[in-house]
Amino acid sequence: MSATSHVLVVNAGSSSLKYQLIDPDTGESVAAGMVERIGLETGTSRHTVGGETFRREVTSADHGAAIHVLQDAFLEHGPYLRDLHLVAVGHRVVHGGERFSAPVVVDDDVVEAVRELVPLAPLHNPANLAGIEVAREAFPDLPQVAVFDTAFHATIPPAASTYAVPSAWRERYGVRKYGFHGTSHAYVSRRVAGLLGRPLEEVRTIVLHLGNGASACAVDGGRSVDTSMGLSPLDGLVMGTRPGDLDPSLPAHLGRVAGLSAQDYDEALSRGSGLKGLTGSSDFREVMEMRAAGDKAAVLAFDVVIHRIVRHVGALAAVLGRVDAVAFTAGVGEHDPVVRAAVADRLGLLGVDLDREANDGAHGETCISTPDSDTSLWVVPTNEEGEIARQSAELLR
Repeated sequence: MSATSHVLVVNAGSSSLKYQLIDPDTGESVAAGMVERIGLETGTSRHTVGGETFRREVTSADHGAAIHVLQDAFLEHGPYLRDLHLVAVGHRVVHGGERFSAPVVVDDDVVEAVRELVPLAPLHNPANLAGIEVAREAFPDLPQVAVFDTAFHATIPPAASTYAVPSAWRERYGVRKYGFHGTSHAYVSRRVAGLLGRPLEEVRTIVLHLGNGASACAVDGGRSVDTSMGLSPLDGLVMGTRPGDLDPSLPAHLGRVAGLSAQDYDEALSRGSGLKGLTGSSDFREVMEMRAAGDKAAVLAFDVVIHRIVRHVGALAAVLGRVDAVAFTAGVGEHDPVVRAAVADRLGLLGVDLDREANDGAHGETCISTPDSDTSLWVVPTNEEGEIARQSAELLR
């Protein structure tokens, strides 16, 4: 029996189930995998342990079948879960509404509350809930912990979280800014303080989580004080298939001139906008290849993406009053030096001085600003699963 505690982190999507086995004290991933194409006739799974990845075709009719694929992978390739000091299963839940401002141990009341929050996150919470329910059955003797994307943003003050809409909307239906990517913003802002060698309480950071989903967050002393996403993950920055900032009159306008229903509008904003709407592709790497080839739509899309990021950084900088660091994270933020350079070149008001050689060669945690830069720039790979494991273990302690 290992003396080291481990948390099994589960992130259930509508047609996939990702998992990692993590040491919550070090953040080290012992094993990781994914079951894809749940509900389809043919699917795939992969399980990585000890630097080796095992892939196979599977058929998972639902999330319950997918959790059995997970268990089989550990039995076949290791490590054996029964031989580990497994203390919890930690679950990512996208929307916690106003009820959940911290991780919670799952019980029947929590399950029902997450179900009641489905209208706030109809694309995410049902899948997250399915992951919780099947894991409770598969691991009945382990505490299940729900960690909410929105919880980190519970510290946003009312002046920033309140929408100027009728009071009935706010009071009856929970209409307000919630914010998302909370585990990523929490982890990265804490790492930035460590990299600066300063107490977290003293550091003011803007975290740019740039991936297929994207958001910016102002973090003051480890507390979220404002963020780009709002009631839903559609607001703010331009994303793979989501538009970010829009004029609120757009649905009424399209209803009048195009006869667009609310359902069709919601579908278009969730799956057909952002990079997809601008270029036909939601993959940022493809868009960059198109841009390099001179595609006008891709050139415009890149400019729109950068402009939106810069505008939100400027607004969040004004909220913070002082910015010690800007951190780039997630798929695009960690791996695309062209995006980082384009953003940095437009942050003159923050006294940013980009170290271009460091930016081009950035790998892992890297400072990409010069010593003369008034605001330091960092690349910090996010570790959302590690953050979920850490929060789950801390709650149980």
